[in-house]
Order: sequence, then structure tokens, then C-alpha cells
Amino acid sequence: MLKNTRAKASLRKTLVIYLIVGSLLPVLLVGIVTYTSIYSILTGKIGNGISASLKQEAFSLENAIDNLDFASKQFALDGQIVKEMSSFLEAKQIYLKSQIMNSINQKINLVNFTNPYIGLTAYIMPDSQDPVLFTNMSTRRNFKVDTLPVFMHYNGADYYGPHGTMYAVGDNLVFSEKRIVRVSGQHPLYIYLETNYSLFRKIFNQEAYGMKVNHLLVNQQGNIKYVIDGKLPTEIVKAAGESSESQHEEISGYHLFRYQSPQGWQLVAVVKKSVFNSEINAWVYKMIVLILSTLLFAGFLAFLIWKRIYGPLRKVNLEIIRMAENVTVPVSYTNVVEFDLVLNNFQQMKDQVNALILAVAHNEKQKSKFEIEKLLSQINPHFLHNTLNTVQWLARLNGQKEIDKLVTLLVKVLHYNLGKQSIIVTVGEEIDAIRNYMELQRIRYDYEFEFNVRVDHQVLSAAVPRFLLQPLVENSIYHGLSDNGSVDVIITAHGSSEVLLCVKDNGTGIEPAQLEQLLSDDDEAKKRGLGIGFSYVNRMLRTYFGDQMKLEILSIPGEGTTVSIIIPIKSKEDFDD
Repeated sequence: MLKNTRAKASLRKTLVIYLIVGSLLPVLLVGIVTYTSIYSILTGKIGNGISASLKQEAFSLENAIDNLDFASKQFALDGQIVKEMSSFLEAKQIYLKSQIMNSINQKINLVNFTNPYIGLTAYIMPDSQDPVLFTNMSTRRNFKVDTLPVFMHYNGADYYGPHGTMYAVGDNLVFSEKRIVRVSGQHPLYIYLETNYSLFRKIFNQEAYGMKVNHLLVNQQGNIKYVIDGKLPTEIVKAAGESSESQHEEISGYHLFRYQSPQGWQLVAVVKKSVFNSEINAWVYKMIVLILSTLLFAGFLAFLIWKRIYGPLRKVNLEIIRMAENVTVPVSYTNVVEFDLVLNNFQQMKDQVNALILAVAHNEKQKSKFEIEKLLSQINPHFLHNTLNTVQWLARLNGQKEIDKLVTLLVKVLHYNLGKQSIIVTVGEEIDAIRNYMELQRIRYDYEFEFNVRVDHQVLSAAVPRFLLQPLVENSIYHGLSDNGSVDVIITAHGSSEVLLCVKDNGTGIEPAQLEQLLSDDDEAKKRGLGIGFSYVNRMLRTYFGDQMKLEILSIPGEGTTVSIIIPIKSKEDFDD
């Protein structure tokens, strides 16, 4: 009794030590190893994420500027539009001006409709009393392009922004472009375009970063044109405007990520260092809390495990012993999920063992039955062949050549259909069998129809399922032919790797509704006998060739039916038959 008490105390002490060491050691090792690399890993991940988002925003802005450039060239360089503008400026008649005005407005609306990135579009003549000649939207009264903030000069046009839209009832930030239009006359004419009213807001989206990020837009001359979201210290704004080849730099507690556009401007993302390191700091705090919690929980868990594990463990051991003694007795559960899971597996194993014992006994009984049926299936065809051979010899002895020929053909057909040879045969073997079958049918029908076979010699060795053509030929005879009919079997090469097998008759054909039922494996069609052979052929082709085969039926009522099969060229050795 004393030894048992000491053993229990030793188990509890061991559990406490093992759990504390097992819980804390992995956490400490992971914490030490992770801490040495987490800073660089998270810094790289966050930095790469910000750089990727920054590039995506910059690409969107470049695309918007390229769209403005493309659209402005349509308005300023397209010969037809420029010609119409010149005609409008030179026209004196109001009616002619009105016609030209309608044409130009239609072209402006068409370009705006096909390019959703473009907003306000206007032809302006600054020297006129009313500088706006044509526009797709109403403009502000104080419409003056020269007062807008210059962004860059690109591809022969001036770009401005970000600035408030010149749309009369809008207050969104946009980018704009002004390009000169070469028309006749003394006064200069320009095409003015703005980006879509919501494009600016869509490009610079804080949600793409997952943290607070400030954007600075640097124009072609290196001047800070706009701090897009929020305010920044003056020194950070100044540093962002200075030219630098570095895409990432740290300045006065801020991270600066820079993108230099081929168009000449820069986009800078500014992230406060505390925000940038927030994920790293959060991880450090979590690791400290995890270590302290693990230390407290390990001691408490050791006590619970020691209390809960010993009794159920003895019960599991007892059930194992009982299972070895008596398989049929059900197990007794412990009400502990983990141990009951093991006991439940034991119970399932008991049930499987009992089921296997019953299955073995049942299989032994069935085995004898199957052996008897196998012998009968071998005896019946053997008896039939022997009987037919006897009739054949009697016919020969009595000089009955037609009966001798008929029985000989019947023996060959039965031997092919009921024989023990492989289910996979060659085209040559299938053709020999179908010739015997058709000759037998012609004798039966007193030669009322013709039968023709045409086979390419290069496909005679191709492998096909046995008994493939006879159901199709049988359908042609029973359901298609009338007096003076004909059945043609044509087997040719189809390309370099396929075989085409055709069974063609000149009978009554199949009605479209009946053909649709046949192709859909309709049960009623099978009951009438029409689809039984076709269903067998279709099943055999799918079993041995799958999606590599093609089966088609072409039938014209009153003219005949053609069944076409295309299968890949394979040898008998290619099948595991």
C-alpha cells in the first residue's frame, strides 16, 4: 500500500515537471528563435505590402493620365474633328454652326461613353468672351485653366492637379489635361479633359494598406503639389520632395516609400514608425502574455490530468483484456472523450471482427454454389456444341449440304459468342465472325438482302471488344430492312491513330423521336428491343475506350440508317483483359 502511494505521488510530480517543461520550453525556444528574425520578416512583409500597394496606386494614376493623353489626341489630332472645329470657327451661318455643333457634341459624348475614366471634356478658347465652346458638362463661371496647379508636361500636353473639378456642381478632386488644337484662325484653341469624378478617391484608398498611410504627390519639377490624406511635419514634406534613388528610407520617425513614374512625377507613401511597427510590438506583447499564461496553466493542467488520467487508463486496459477474452461483450465507457474514442474504436473493431467471421462463413457456403454454377455454365455450351456436331455429321452422311452449311455456320457463331476466348479481339476476328453470322441470316431469310464487307488491311490487327458489330447488324436486319435491302460493314483508318467502323443499311430508317429515345437510353425503347443491342455496344465502348470513342447514328426515314464508331487504334496487349 505504501509503495502504491509513493508511485501515485511520483506520477503526479512527474506530470507537473513534464508539463511545465513541455509547455514552456517550446514557447521559449520559438520566442527566442522568432525574436531574432521576426523584425526583419515582418518589416519585409509590411514594407513589401506598402510598396506593392503604392505601385498599384501609381499604376492606376499612370493609366488615368494615359487615358487622358489618348482621349485628348483624339480630340486634338483627329483630322475630322479638327476640320469640323475649323469649319465651326469660320462659319457665319447659324444653321451651319448648329449642324457642326451637333456633330462635335456627338463625338465628345461618344469618346466619354467609351472611356469611363474621363469626366469633364471641353473645347476652350481663352481669348474669347465665353472661353468654353463645347462641353459635355456644365462648367464653373470662373473657368480658368492657367490658375490650376501645374503637375507636368507630358507628350505635348500640360497636366494639372490634383485640384477641384471645373464641373459646376461637383467638388471632387481630379487631374486634368490641356492640349492645343491646331485650327485655322488667330485665336488659340485647346481641348480640356478631367479624370472621372470618383477616380481620385478610388486610386488612393487607405483600406489597401491596412494601416494609416499618408500620400504625397511630387510633380515633374520636384515640388510637393499635394498631401493627399492628412498633415505631415514640414521636414518630412521637404524630404519627400527631394530627389532620391532609394525606394525606402527612414527619416525622423517616419518610413518613406517612393515610386518614380516614367511620366516624370513621384508618389510617396509616408508611414509613422510606431504604426509601421505596431504588428511587431503586438507580437512581442502576445509572446510575454503567452509565456506567463503557459506557466500558470501548466501547473493547473498537470493536476487535472493526473486526477483524470489514472482511473480511465485502468479501465481502458481492462477493456483491452476483456476484448482478448470475449469479442462479443460490449465495452464499458469511461465518460472521458479521449478514452471513450479509443474504446469506441475497440467496439468498432469487435463489430468488424464479428462481421468478418459471419462473412467468411457465408462466403464458404456461396463458394460451393458458385463452383456448381460454373460447372453448369461450362457443361451447357459443351453439350450444345456436341449436339450440333452430331447433327452436322448426320447431315453430311445423308448428303444434306445446306443443313451441313447451316449447322457449320451456327457452330462458328456460337463458338465465337459463347466461347472462352478473350473479350478483346482483333478487327479481323470480328469480321470473320460477322461474315458467318450474316451468311446464317441470309440463309434464314432466303437471301432477300445483300451483305457487303469492306475492310482496310492496315486495321485488321486493331483491337475491338468481342461481339461489337453483330448487335448493330442485327438491328439493321430486324428493324430496318425490307425486300431487296442491303447491309454494308465498312471499316477504314480514320487519320493516323483511329479506326472508323460503319454499319449501313438502306432500310426504312428511324424516326427522329424514336432516334432521340434510343440515344437517351430510354427504357421503353429497350423494352421494344430497339435499344438492347445499341446499349450493349455503347456500354462496351465506354468501358474499354472511355471518352476516346465516338458513337453516332445518322438515320433518314425511307432511306436508311448509318451507325458510325470511331475508336483509337490499340493492340490486344494494350488491354488488361
